[in-house]
Amino acid sequence: MSVSSNIAEIRERIARSAARVGRSPEEITLMAVSKTVEPARIREAYQAGLRLFGENRVQEFAEKSGALAELKDAEWHLIGHLQSNKASKAAQLFHAIDSVDSLRLAEKLNQAAQQAGKVLSVLIEIKVGTEESKAGIPLGSPELEDILETASRLEHLQIRGLMTVPPFTENPDGARDYFRCLRDLRDQIARRKLPRVEMDVLSMGMSHDFEVAIEEGSTCVRVGTAIFGVRPKPA
Repeated sequence: MSVSSNIAEIRERIARSAARVGRSPEEITLMAVSKTVEPARIREAYQAGLRLFGENRVQEFAEKSGALAELKDAEWHLIGHLQSNKASKAAQLFHAIDSVDSLRLAEKLNQAAQQAGKVLSVLIEIKVGTEESKAGIPLGSPELEDILETASRLEHLQIRGLMTVPPFTENPDGARDYFRCLRDLRDQIARRKLPRVEMDVLSMGMSHDFEVAIEEGSTCVRVGTAIFGVRPKPA
C-alpha cells in the first residue's frame, strides 16, 4: 500500500478508537515517525496531509533537513533520547523536544533556546516500565519533581505534557495499564497548576498499540511502521 493509503487507514482507525470512548478524533494528533525514512517518502506523507513528524537522532535529521526545507509548515519533533551535549544543535533544528528526561537536559535546552531566540516546547519522558533499554524518568524518581519545581525559571521552555514508550507486549491491550498510569500522572500534575507547566499533551501509542492508547487518553500517537512500512535497523 502507498503512504497516503496507509495514512487514510490509520486515520479511520483513530476515529473508530476515539468513538469507542466518546472522544472526537480531532483531539488526537497523528505524528509520522520518520526516522531512517528518506526525504521523498516523508514528502509523500506531507502531501497526504501530515504536518507533524518525529525524528530519533539529531545527526540524522541534520543531514536530511535541507532536503525537506520546502515543507514550510511541517513541525519537527525530536522523540529519541537526547544527550545534553547535543542540546544546542537540537534546539536549533527542532520545533519541540519530546524526550526530556533530566533537569540537567532541561536546563541545557533552556540555555540553547535562549541563544536561538526561541521558546522551545518540550515533553517530559516518563519510564513506566522497568526495561533497562528504555529512556525516561522512572516513576517515583525525584527528577520529575526537580523539573516541575524549576520550570518557572526556565523561561525559554514550555512544558506541554508527558511522553512514554511502554514495554512491548504482543497483545496491544497489555500496554493499557501503562497508558493509564501515565494519564493519571498527567492529571495529578495538571491539578497543581504549576507555572510554565501545561499538561495538554499526552504522547503515547505507536503502530501496534495506538488504538489502546487513544482509549486511555492519548492526544498524540507516534506512528512509523504503519505509515512507512518496516525499515531496516540502523547499523
